[in-house]
Amino acid sequence: MEERIQSAVKRVGRQRSDVTLIAVTKKFPAEVTCQAYELGLRYFGENYVQEFEAKLPALAGLTAAEFHLIGHLQSNKAGSAARLFHAVETVESVKLARRLDQAVRDQTRRALEVMIEVKLSEEEAKAGAAPEALPGLIEAIRACPNLRLTGLMTMPPWSDDPEHTRPYFRRLAALARTCGLTKLSMGMSHDFEAAIEEGATHIRVGTALFGPRKKD
Repeated sequence: MEERIQSAVKRVGRQRSDVTLIAVTKKFPAEVTCQAYELGLRYFGENYVQEFEAKLPALAGLTAAEFHLIGHLQSNKAGSAARLFHAVETVESVKLARRLDQAVRDQTRRALEVMIEVKLSEEEAKAGAAPEALPGLIEAIRACPNLRLTGLMTMPPWSDDPEHTRPYFRRLAALARTCGLTKLSMGMSHDFEAAIEEGATHIRVGTALFGPRKKD
């Protein structure tokens, strides 16, 4: 894994410190997260609020860990997400942003890092804000005193060929530059090299680290 990341950053003249590896631990037991932490990983991604909440007591000793919500978030779970996670990467609406802002204020915690999930695919199953909605959404989030907007996130259509997903990464990077945002969460186990080459600052890797997940 580390060799793949190092090779990708070297190809485009970037530094290894430019890229944060988020270990995706959804559907894996808390012991897997603990083992990964012992091996030096510090950033972890979870998709489901309730699943992560159930794991959290077993993760209490991971004091330097940072947990990111990388799955779709319903607005009625904003309070739980604000309490459980260090960052929410999947904000897609003004309503959700305001719910998170209110939750952080009510919990008197420090500002919550958020990213906007952008829908660049035509697939109905994909979530995210439309690119043309970004200016208004960014303005609304920046008006929320308890949120700290840092970047954009996307989930391209699945393809075994990273070259099929590269254009989506390239477009997200262009949108981030236009919007003045510095972080880009994009790329998974099968295509993170292409994402790094196109400017990813956060890559979300599960299978390449932990193997396949159990089927539901």
